Amino acid sequence: MKFIHTADWHLGKLVHGVYMTENQREVLEQFVSIVAEEKPDAVVIAGDLYDRSVPPTDAVELLDEILFKINVELKTPIVAIAGNHDSAERLSFGSSWYKHSDFHLTGKLTNSFRPVHINGVNFYLLPYAEPGIVRQLLGDDSIHSHHEAMKSFIGKIEETLNPNEPNVLVGHAFVLGGQTSDSERMLSVGGSGCVGAELFEPFSYTALGHLHSPDAIRHEKVKYSGSLLKYSFSEAKQRKSISIIEMDEKGNFTHRYRSLAPKHDMRELEGHLEELLDPHFYEKEQLHDYLKITLLDEGALIDPINKLRKIYPNVLHLERKMDLTDLKKKQFFSAQRSEKKSEIDLFEQFYKEMTTSDFTSEKKEVMADIIEKVLRGEEVK
Repeated sequence: MKFIHTADWHLGKLVHGVYMTENQREVLEQFVSIVAEEKPDAVVIAGDLYDRSVPPTDAVELLDEILFKINVELKTPIVAIAGNHDSAERLSFGSSWYKHSDFHLTGKLTNSFRPVHINGVNFYLLPYAEPGIVRQLLGDDSIHSHHEAMKSFIGKIEETLNPNEPNVLVGHAFVLGGQTSDSERMLSVGGSGCVGAELFEPFSYTALGHLHSPDAIRHEKVKYSGSLLKYSFSEAKQRKSISIIEMDEKGNFTHRYRSLAPKHDMRELEGHLEELLDPHFYEKEQLHDYLKITLLDEGALIDPINKLRKIYPNVLHLERKMDLTDLKKKQFFSAQRSEKKSEIDLFEQFYKEMTTSDFTSEKKEVMADIIEKVLRGEEVK
């Protein structure tokens, strides 16, 4: 049995004021081509099809178009769930008659624990739900965290699960130890949004969504597919791909990746303004990529963003290296102040950071005298 694991499409995503729809269409068309080539028995989408509960019209139309191509034109079964960005009610619309075309979409969590059977594999679908909803649904007042909610649901599944058959869980969760990025919405404050990977031990494979890198966690059977595209500059160095899983009748599987190439990549550039505007430099660059540029120049610059956008039209973020350095220093000294250190202790720390000389007792005596005069409002000569 072969299936494709993907997640976190985030259709309708807005990044630094720019809609990603054009880029999303490009990679989804590549995705459809891969489905046509691989001819899988199913496509698994582990949540966050949309970026928000009320997506823009073009995002709805794009999803409808892509799912129609996969499910109807290519006659490929689809197994999908809602993520924390989706509207469970919106995705649940039509789910009763979707199944007639082997389109199994679970938006709202229910207390039905029956799997979807496709070519000898049991797919258990667990859409994202807050612990409070799970607590009410199961009538279990002990559920207060995502870990407890997941543990309770998997416990219910295990009551009828056949361990001698291949079983796949499709979920949307933050597994403890996973590496996050800036574009992922926190599931809760503190650690209550995490679930332990040990909960998924009963399953041959766990297909997860939420974290945007396929390398977010290293686990033998628990896998993230990662997002289709880079959705923040913290993801600039991530690879984006989909997972191809081939599973035998005992649940053993092989796992390989297929890469996706966006029309416009998301990258970071660093350099002096003059260098970045030099044709000898930019003629080697992909000029239409989405860029975060860090300038190394000191001193005043006149309208650098518009000068850069004449060459690089998709500059989404511009910052100065010196500004970042100054900010870090301010944060450092703010932290030092919060530790209730005296003025002379703070100056000593500053002196050691800025010089290679020792802060001798003589220097400390001189500075202590100066600080005392300043605090008294006296003139320092």
